[in-house]
Amino acid sequence: MTADDIWGRMFDFANYGELVALVQNSIVAAAVLGIVGGLIGVFVMQRDMAFAVHGISELSFAGAAGALLIGANVVLGSLVGSLIAAVLIGLLGAKARDRNSIIGVLMPFGLGLGILFLALYPGRSANKFGLLTGQIISVDIPQLGLLVTLSVVVLVALLVVWRPLTFDSLDADVAAARGVPSRALSLGFMVLLGLTVAVSVQIIGSLLVLALLVTPAAAALRVSSSPLLVPLLSMLFGFVSAVGGILLALGGSLPISPYITTISFLIYVVCRIVGARKAAGRRASARLPLQAAR
Repeated sequence: MTADDIWGRMFDFANYGELVALVQNSIVAAAVLGIVGGLIGVFVMQRDMAFAVHGISELSFAGAAGALLIGANVVLGSLVGSLIAAVLIGLLGAKARDRNSIIGVLMPFGLGLGILFLALYPGRSANKFGLLTGQIISVDIPQLGLLVTLSVVVLVALLVVWRPLTFDSLDADVAAARGVPSRALSLGFMVLLGLTVAVSVQIIGSLLVLALLVTPAAAALRVSSSPLLVPLLSMLFGFVSAVGGILLALGGSLPISPYITTISFLIYVVCRIVGARKAAGRRASARLPLQAAR
């Protein structure tokens, strides 16, 4: 395959306007997911739970694959798998070491179960592949309604528990001493994370949900430590990655996930460079008074 062939598969904007009209539901779903994923990603980073996102996604994949096999609603199957994983991790993984062990057990089990269901599924291979890497034209009106509803539930719940959850995320011991119900908050957060992962699997696939639930927040934390600016930047980065990925993917024949993950990664690289330069500037400014005193 020549370079021109590769470029043609990645970018071909013939009849682009007609294609955009065909995937309006997916664009709306991606926009909502980018915002919600960016917001909850801030807490994922604060609570050091990036590994948990991947663990939940594997059981979400298994649930979606099982639903595909029996002809049920794929979103609901994904939701059931995510919630089972989230509740198990929340109940059994109070400590980081226990949590990582449980996730390490659940991940291969969920992935193996999902592969088994896909191997038994007699339908089109595109449906199988889409659960792993995402699909552009995969969201109909009922699914869009469910995805938006789940996203709004997560968003509202996060806003309601924002202050105690932030306190618990930054210093769980002090929060517990002050009367914050840390265990209930942890379990509730895991349920919200499970809902978000279930939504993400429908857009970007189960293997790459970290690109929307971790990378935007990680990028935002590189350029700011403001409790207001970090969530806003994370939501913006998630939105740009998700919607930008879909709009670029329309011009090619590749799955949507490489575009979303590439945009998300590039945002992170830029933020890391900007953050490093800001840190270097602060260090240089701090040295000036010392040099003047000498």
